Amino acid sequence: MTMIEEKPVIAALVGLGWWGRKMASLVNAGDAQMHFVRGVDPSPEAAVFAGQMGLQYSPDMAEALSDPTIEAVVLATPHTLHRDQIARVVAAGKHVFCEKPLDLSRAGAEESVALCREAGLVLGMGHERRFEPPIAEILEAAKSGKLGRLLQIEANFSHDKFLSLDPSNWRLKADQAPAGGMTATGIHLTDLAVKLMGRATDVRVVCENLASSIPQGDTMSAHIRFAGGGTAYVSATLATPFVSRFAVYGTDGWIEVRDKAHVEAPDGWVVTEGWKNQPITVREVAPAEPVRDNLRAFARAIRGEADYPITGEDMISNIALLEAIVRSAQSGALVQV
Repeated sequence: MTMIEEKPVIAALVGLGWWGRKMASLVNAGDAQMHFVRGVDPSPEAAVFAGQMGLQYSPDMAEALSDPTIEAVVLATPHTLHRDQIARVVAAGKHVFCEKPLDLSRAGAEESVALCREAGLVLGMGHERRFEPPIAEILEAAKSGKLGRLLQIEANFSHDKFLSLDPSNWRLKADQAPAGGMTATGIHLTDLAVKLMGRATDVRVVCENLASSIPQGDTMSAHIRFAGGGTAYVSATLATPFVSRFAVYGTDGWIEVRDKAHVEAPDGWVVTEGWKNQPITVREVAPAEPVRDNLRAFARAIRGEADYPITGEDMISNIALLEAIVRSAQSGALVQV
């Protein structure tokens, strides 16, 4: 019996900056589950990149949305544009994958999730950390009960990549990327924290500008409490060399994952584990491409092969926490989520 080969999801990529180029290069390097045919970005440099990648080029979304061959749109655009862009994509009847954060307010996240759900369209989310093999192991160990009662999370995802950006870049605008490195990196850590610990109840944040002129601050830490008990400490700094560490502690064991390099060029992970009545172990995990694997999961959901693993409820809970973190970063006070 001859197997019928599944056709890749045909997609448009909106935003051909640093991260959009990463996604385009990964997906169009022979991926069987998704293929970008159009790139959208107003900058002349983006037009050159689109040509190099063999993409049809548009300065705006209109042509992509009116193209009946395009099934999905991937948004690698500034956070403040996401809500309107998602609404336009949904109105065109196409699935949408949005880079993080989904929105800067809970109300906005709820609106986007509801639009996609009511239209029967898949909403994907750029939380590729869930697809890193050792992080996936943590999620499974928690789900299965192997870790016991979860008690605490400690996490830091920081880098100094933005120090060389032109001051006009949107990533250095306090209204578009508030609370230090929160929307750049910390949002990944809170996504994992909420997935593991459940709904957050309150947060206290310290956000300072200690080593740069970045308007939103360069050094941020948040202490989060959860409705089911337990806490998380999350740090996201914009003025230190790259570091990424995620650790979860339970009554039966703990796991710490350290990235050897930034996800733009993965180099694997170092995993340290401590289990009850057993010696502490250290092992290395080989490199993987979680950005690509997240997009593959999105494509499989579009084809109806599997549910997309990041639920709308996950997305809303994370943005509700982000909104509270931004408020606390401005005041320094304990803020309810």
